[in-house]
Amino acid sequence: QMSKSTGNFLTLTQAVDKFSADGMRLALADAGDTVEDANFVEAMADAGILRLYTWVEWVKEMIANRDSLRNGPANTFNDRVFASEMSAGIMKTDQNYEK
Repeated sequence: QMSKSTGNFLTLTQAVDKFSADGMRLALADAGDTVEDANFVEAMADAGILRLYTWVEWVKEMIANRDSLRNGPANTFNDRVFASEMSAGIMKTDQNYEK
């Protein structure tokens, strides 16, 4: 955790240099998502960087192998379940923002 009282204070510039801007965004987004005081956790920034790296590698792999992915109509059972779940999620989101 980062706080002045525990002696592990970083400036924003130092933190971005250490974790990157994207690592900081992920850690800061996680830091204040409860009613408790927000705390920046360095382990979360490190984990965020690793997740981003893994995601980028997955995207590169999918782009390299896109010709081997299935194509055609999305009419299998799994396709219909996916579409239904996405529609349900959109409806729930719309309901939450209409309040």
